[in-house]
Amino acid sequence: MSTHFIVSADDGVPIAVREFGSPAAEVTVVFLHGHCLRTESWALLREHLAPRWGEGIHMVFYDHRGHGDSGDADPATYTIEQLGRDLDAVLRAVVPTGPVVLVGHSMGAMTILAYARLFPEAIGCRIIGVGLIAGAASSVTRVGVGRLLNGPAVASLQAAVRRAPRAMQASKHWSRRIFEPIMREAALGTRKVSPRVLAVATAMLNETSLLTMSSFLDSLMRFDENESLHRLGRIPALVLAGSADIVIPFAHSVVLASQLGDAELVRLDGAGHSVILERAEEVAAAIAGLVDRAVAAMRGREPECGPEYAIAG
Repeated sequence: MSTHFIVSADDGVPIAVREFGSPAAEVTVVFLHGHCLRTESWALLREHLAPRWGEGIHMVFYDHRGHGDSGDADPATYTIEQLGRDLDAVLRAVVPTGPVVLVGHSMGAMTILAYARLFPEAIGCRIIGVGLIAGAASSVTRVGVGRLLNGPAVASLQAAVRRAPRAMQASKHWSRRIFEPIMREAALGTRKVSPRVLAVATAMLNETSLLTMSSFLDSLMRFDENESLHRLGRIPALVLAGSADIVIPFAHSVVLASQLGDAELVRLDGAGHSVILERAEEVAAAIAGLVDRAVAAMRGREPECGPEYAIAG
């Protein structure tokens, strides 16, 4: 069973949240989706985790502003830093006490890094583990498909969307027909994937407005949270990506893991950027292992912020 509700971000934007399992569970795992996706990008993975965890783990999923069922906002707020603040609002509203493990895919992983900079006091206190899937700390425009973000076509698209967002949205289906084969290859790696996975990925991308898609690009292009990584060094981390990811190549994950003190680096051969759809069972097993490690690290000692966040021995 799941519960749906709305959390108000600090600037009033409605954030759509879904939770599974008991809010009274010992640990909460919060999942953050990627750019142009939504909560349902975690659906296949959740099918593997729910029977494994039952009511023992509280799972929280939410749509970023401008995505899925969450509200639209001023495009000036479509930044990864603002997403870090939205994460804090969700935690305050949905998980006011108790230890939390954060798991992010792509832009969701970047949001976790921004959150660590904005709320360093939470790391090792509220936040006892992090999962960074197909993510990067910086330089997303230097390698892989990200290099195309620096091109004139992207700048022209952004300008056109700002001038006439409704007209550009109306023409979106034509651009999808042109780019879908490229997107499919970039997202899904080298293995043949099931029609179900492809249908889910395409539907989520199609539902994201061009205004949202283009407005976040500036923040993605400028993203640099290398200075935040040391804050995560004292808690267990999972860094996972596919070897065939050409959106954020695996080299980014190697760099991430090398700068975290207690990181497990997992490479899934042949998987692309949509690794959470493509290889859901393997990703779920790695996340379950992360939660086990985080709980083991916390058990028997009080967290830095006080006993109300401790895990029972």
